[in-house]
Amino acid sequence: MEYASIEREIHIDAAPEVVFDVITSPSHICEWWGGVAADFEPVPGANGELVFGHKSPGDPMVVPMTVVDVVPPKLFSFRWVHPSGEVATASNSLLVTFELAASGAGTTLRMTENGFREIGWEEAVAVEAYLDHCNGWDTYVPSIGEYVMRLAAAS
Repeated sequence: MEYASIEREIHIDAAPEVVFDVITSPSHICEWWGGVAADFEPVPGANGELVFGHKSPGDPMVVPMTVVDVVPPKLFSFRWVHPSGEVATASNSLLVTFELAASGAGTTLRMTENGFREIGWEEAVAVEAYLDHCNGWDTYVPSIGEYVMRLAAAS
């Protein structure tokens, strides 16, 4: 099984500047990413966290993240799932990259996540994480477009 990279692409009927704001703003991220709480500054090198399950009973899952690149309104990338307290590197974290390109009156958004092999997990763990992330991005990438449309309808 190939589990090196996940790629998803959608077209969103909104300007790249709007889509960029939605994928880089913690207040917007919590709306389209399944209610995750996000705490970070969208600047290269900034460290932060994503908190999953913060509204559910039980202990939430806190996932550290580090912003890698921010090029408005074309590119946003971050590393995540590295051990807490460690600096995110290619050998201990996954890299998520959002690329935006103007397309007609809208935006083509391409998401790529890679690093599943490089992170050094046992194969079964890497495959399980890869499949989990595939399922997640199958939900959350389209959710970005749906959220942008709700924002446009509300304004």
